[in-house]
Amino acid sequence: MNTYSEDRRQKAEGSGQAPAQAVPKLNVEDLVIGYQVKGQSQATLKALNLAIQGGEFICLLGPNGTGKSTLIRTLAGAQPALSGTLELQGKAFHAITPRERARMVSIVFTDSMPIGMMDVYAFAALGRHPYSGWLGGLGEHDHARIAWALKAVGAEALSERQVAELSDGERQKVSIARALAQESQLMLLDEPTAFLDLPRRVELMRILRDLSHREQIGMLLSTHDLDLALRYADRLWLITPDGELIQGAPEALALSGELERAFANENLDWDPEAGSFRTHKSPCILVTLSGEGPAALWTSRAFARLGIGITEDSSQAAFDTQVSQQDNRTHWVITQNNETTDFTHIEGVIEWVEQQGKCSAPKK
Repeated sequence: MNTYSEDRRQKAEGSGQAPAQAVPKLNVEDLVIGYQVKGQSQATLKALNLAIQGGEFICLLGPNGTGKSTLIRTLAGAQPALSGTLELQGKAFHAITPRERARMVSIVFTDSMPIGMMDVYAFAALGRHPYSGWLGGLGEHDHARIAWALKAVGAEALSERQVAELSDGERQKVSIARALAQESQLMLLDEPTAFLDLPRRVELMRILRDLSHREQIGMLLSTHDLDLALRYADRLWLITPDGELIQGAPEALALSGELERAFANENLDWDPEAGSFRTHKSPCILVTLSGEGPAALWTSRAFARLGIGITEDSSQAAFDTQVSQQDNRTHWVITQNNETTDFTHIEGVIEWVEQQGKCSAPKK
């Protein structure tokens, strides 16, 4: 039996034409967002010119207080724009009825789960409201879409569970299933990985990225998880502290220094080689490190955490570290002042380094 997405793809192929991509799923021009305070407009972001194409997975990044949630809510229609134009699939936002808009864009807010008694299937079925109405019955197509949506996020086994009994990760999955059941080609998500542990965050980002690409859904999600955004996003929208929104591929914004300018401060420094931030601007001491594989990588990370830098110049090194495999075991050999110490566990290496005094270890 074909899956729901396979049926859609076969229909597209049967038409003899590729899906149209000329009209963005969302397009804004000269958009100004913010709030009305005592009759006065207070802009958060100005002159935004943005577009989301079908099958594009975009992550929205920026320091706290720069307007990420405000932008998501404005694009979703949850609060009005101060000025500018906003279009959904080529239609002016103000000219689209609420029911038609619900068929065009689905929204996932972190705090949008119901509190009352409702099972997961019934909650996912709410996504069919734009087609059936509150009192309308569900047809064969509706049930097929709901079942597909739950399976797409790995939540089919939760169908009969009460929403109130779910974990945070399970709730996020079924929230996304409800949005997928809505059958829109644009999805906006505000902090969908908030409150999740690391494995669940990785899993959810992978699911969303894969769904976006496979189903040609334009997705925009705000997140504080820079590492996952760099790994999974097709494009980043980066809001800077001075209120500018910069767009680009993750790699381009990393290489241009825009990520560093947006997030770095006196206690945080961007490491372009690791693709992440570190808390030490300059190392207390330098050491050499040789070896390959996971053990060498995690040794390097341990040194960075302890404030120790890596150098290739042994004359500048406080000690030399060699990581190797012997007899199916990992060995760390540290050489300092022509004396060597052998370790078989990285905890021993860390303890030895700490005993030396990170910033006062003698030079060779």
